[in-house]
Order: sequence, then structure tokens, then C-alpha cells
Amino acid sequence: MKVAVAIDSFKGSLSSVQAGEAVRKAILRVDPDATVHVLPLADGGEGTVEALCSGSGGKIVVTQVTGPLGAPVTARFGILPDKVTAVIEMASAAGITLVPPEKRDPMVTTTYGVGELILEAIRRGCRRFLIGIGGSATNDGGAGMLQALGLDFTDKEGRSIPFGTAGLQKLHSISNKNALPALHNCQFRIACDVSNPLCGENGCSAVFSLQKGASPEDVPKMDKWLSNYAAIASKINPNADPDAPGAGAAGGSGFAFMTFTNATLESGVQLVINEANLEEYIREADIVVTGEGRLDGQTVMGKAPVGIASLAKKYGKRVIAFSGCVSDDASLCNDYGIDAFFPILRNICSLEEALDPEYAAHNLTETAYQVFRLLNSNSKK
Repeated sequence: MKVAVAIDSFKGSLSSVQAGEAVRKAILRVDPDATVHVLPLADGGEGTVEALCSGSGGKIVVTQVTGPLGAPVTARFGILPDKVTAVIEMASAAGITLVPPEKRDPMVTTTYGVGELILEAIRRGCRRFLIGIGGSATNDGGAGMLQALGLDFTDKEGRSIPFGTAGLQKLHSISNKNALPALHNCQFRIACDVSNPLCGENGCSAVFSLQKGASPEDVPKMDKWLSNYAAIASKINPNADPDAPGAGAAGGSGFAFMTFTNATLESGVQLVINEANLEEYIREADIVVTGEGRLDGQTVMGKAPVGIASLAKKYGKRVIAFSGCVSDDASLCNDYGIDAFFPILRNICSLEEALDPEYAAHNLTETAYQVFRLLNSNSKK
């Protein structure tokens, strides 16, 4: 029996690799001769750095950068074994979880630290970037990030504009004269699973800023300032397109990457699948195992387990999934390639107990053991 195990992290509990190892343990109890490949999985958001680095033997770099509120924060990124590819999660430097709920305000939060992470990676020799831009606390159009990379965003008096979307109110001109020269030799692949434009009723201000702490009164102001920013940016890059799908991702950082760097926006899970060469292992497997912390109706909207299931069905493979819990609409997953799914909780317990890594790994192993006992007995008939 050949099994490919590609499970997304159980957030707050098990990493992708830890979850995979728990399943591997169960399979080998059932069939000691089984071949089990544990494949790192993420969807371009939280866990992407760990998944790609742990799966390839890459290196995690810890550094201090400017956080979303302007104060220093400790962030990290990965460098893959080729020593030229950096893996960055935007949330590590500008994430909403870095800002206390009472201080969340996209008028002032900045992406400057994201630019500093890119700078540090370039300093270490990286020229190829895989960047997950989910979970940001910002709506500054990526202006802070670009400032950190040397671009000048100035007001009418030639002074640098302040951080945050409010800074764009003062924006008069943009210059790339002092931009880091190495940027010309860098390639950026951006994990992006939203198609929102920069501005308008489906833009980042209207759709995402309220959950980042903006007030309803802030939305039209920010939208106006971002529209002006896009017009000024077009003077540097005539192909700047604020209406491009994904331009509004991460508070407009999608627009910044597409306009000022050599960047492409891609499905997060497909980026990880390609970078980790998961297709090769799935093609050779008899059974594919996937999953995540919670399976629900949102899982079918581009999340990692469905990405794995879709790839597995390309080769006619059976797919089973494990999760910490499931919702009533999780049955939608059956229509997207997951043949059967199994929640792992075995007893009534508190949320704290359920998230305990040791307890979660035990539950996952024991559930997987029962499932593979059945699969193994059927294969012998």
C-alpha cells in the first residue's frame, strides 16, 4: 500500500508535518510494509513557511522588522535549499494577529516590515520569492512595503508620507529612482486567492477594511486615496491596473507587487503543490490523505484539502480527509473530490484540550488507525 499524506495544519494545534506523521504512525500500525510519504501542505497563508521549509530541509531566518503599528516585531521567513528562494508570510510582519483588537486601524497600519523582510532575504542572496499575503492588518496599497524597498512616496513638499492608508491622503508623487537595484533581478510569486480589484464596491476598502478596524466613514476616504495612488503609479508603470483580479488583495498589496515588481499572482495551494512537487507523490499513491483543522463549506473555496483532492482525482485516486471538527455543510467536500472525511474528536472535551498538540495527535492517530484497518481489510478480500 502506497499512501500520500498531505494535510494542512490544524491551526493552533498541529503543523502540517506533525499531522502527517500522526497519520503515518497509524498506517504503519496497520501495515508495517506500507510506503507512506508525508508531504508538507499549506494554502499560502499561515504555515506556508514551515511547510515548505520542513518539507525541503530549508532554513528559517528570524529577524526584527517594523510591525504594523510601527513598533519592532520579531518576524521570520524561510530560505529553501537552493539558497536563492525565500518563502515569506506577509502576516509575520504585518498580520492582524500582531495588533490588539482595540488598536486595529488600517488608517495607520503599515506593510513596511514586509519590505524589510524582502530586503533581508535579498541581502542573504535570495532573488526568487514565494510570498503569502493573507491575514494582513493593512490597507495601505503596499506603499509601506515599497518605501522599505527604496521607492519614494512623497507629498507636495517632497517629504515622505506617513505610514498607513492615511498617508496616501498626502501622496503627490512616487519615484523609483532610489529603489533597490537588486529588485530588477527578483521574481515574485504571490499566493493570492482573492480576485478583488483595488478600488470600488468590490475593492479592498469596501470588502476587507472593516474587519481590520476601519469605520464605515473611513471606507470612501480610503477608496479615494487608493484610486489617486493608482493614478500616480501609472506614471511610472503605464500598465498599472487597479482593476486587475487580485489588485485589492492584502489591502492593495497585490497592486503594489503587480505594478512595481516582477510578480505573478497564483492560487496559494497550487503554488505550494508545485513548489513541493506533490503531484509526483500523489500520482504514484494508492490512497491520498488530506485534511485541515476544520472542514466546512469554506473548504471548497480554494483551500488546501480540495486542492489536493482535485489533483488526486486527476489520477483517479481515492481521497480521505481528517479534521478536528466538521460543520453541517462539510458534505460539500464530497462533491469536490474528498470521498470521505472523518472528524478526530473521540470524547467530549474543552477547546483547550482539543487543541493540545499531544491530545490532537493521539486522536488523529487513533482515528486514522480505524479507517486504515477497514481499508486494509477490504484490499485483502
